[in-house]
Amino acid sequence: MRILISNDDGIDALGLAELESAARLLSDDVWIVAPDSNRSGFAHGITLRKGFDITKLAPGRYVCSGTPADCVIGAMSWVFRDATLPDMVLSGINEGRNVAEDVSYSGTMAVAREAALRGIPGIALSRPRDGQRLDVAGNRWLAERIEAFWQSRAEWARDGHWLSVNLPRQVPAHMRMARIGRDKVANRVIIHRETEDHAVIEPLADRSYASTPGDENHLIDSGIASVICFNWMGQAEVPSSTLKEMAAEPA
Repeated sequence: MRILISNDDGIDALGLAELESAARLLSDDVWIVAPDSNRSGFAHGITLRKGFDITKLAPGRYVCSGTPADCVIGAMSWVFRDATLPDMVLSGINEGRNVAEDVSYSGTMAVAREAALRGIPGIALSRPRDGQRLDVAGNRWLAERIEAFWQSRAEWARDGHWLSVNLPRQVPAHMRMARIGRDKVANRVIIHRETEDHAVIEPLADRSYASTPGDENHLIDSGIASVICFNWMGQAEVPSSTLKEMAAEPA
């Protein structure tokens, strides 16, 4: 099994090294293409017009000057241009939980989503900032979970679906499907400098950690790994009354 790993925290992130260690328990065909520095909050942005660089650091290990999504694009279009494409794409382990509205902002999610856009099973993994680092047992547990997801990919990796897995603070742990919660980041900002016509604004990555039973935060804080299956083609039902109003002739 060929596995591609990327992230949004950068090539030197500890979570990337931990995820690579777990992946290598499953396969000796593991590849890394990751950003050259932190790209948190870049969502699914791609670099247009000016392009980006990919540089080989070692066999199977590359660094990218672009966004997390660029890493996947570059891997598929250049690194694997004349080779077999990856069977699975892993992203993370992100330094910080990815829950609720974070899915829209997260570069970690973009890696798995870009894989899904290309018909490749993608899994994004995150954990709380105060989460325990993986020891030997935790590393083995994570590898077993990834293997289980791989074996069940026919059930979830279809029609643009990918998985978001939020680890609790300590593993091994139980794992459950979660509901999408509401816990928006960047509700507060710091205004560093301002004049009447100009301001320097820094959004803060803090949150209220709000939760309701069964959502991601509730499971994480209960010591349970949460799993959500997302679909980039998801479409909400529009109430029939709204459709009638939209279709109404102008007065």
